[in-house]
Amino acid sequence: MTINSIYILNKAGTLIYQNDFGNTEKLSHNSYIRLGSTFHSLHAIASNLSPVSGSSSGIEVIETEAFKLQCFQTHTGIKFYVIADPNHQQLEELLHGVYELYTDYVLKNPFYEIEMQIRCDLFDYKLNRLLGVRE
Repeated sequence: MTINSIYILNKAGTLIYQNDFGNTEKLSHNSYIRLGSTFHSLHAIASNLSPVSGSSSGIEVIETEAFKLQCFQTHTGIKFYVIADPNHQQLEELLHGVYELYTDYVLKNPFYEIEMQIRCDLFDYKLNRLLGVRE
């Protein structure tokens, strides 16, 4: 079961991290930004469409025959989402693991500015280990 991509969006919907894995076709930087902002917009719309006021947190899972997209939103509004093989079953646990890496290696990095692009080699290394990617 394959993980294709991981995206992290800040609370304003700006793409702050993106990584493709395996044989996933690489897109242009602008295409990644467009995908991130589109998902942020759909997530915001979905959270407002709930028939019961205040009960929806937005899109959590999108499943198709070709892929499965799982989202995890923190209390601070940071969104983590993964695109994977449609048969992958443990994406929620994976996203919680990515969140733990984010808090340990990005937020605790004294050189990282909140809400800005994530450029942390140790985070990338630990993420690849979490996913079982060989360097």
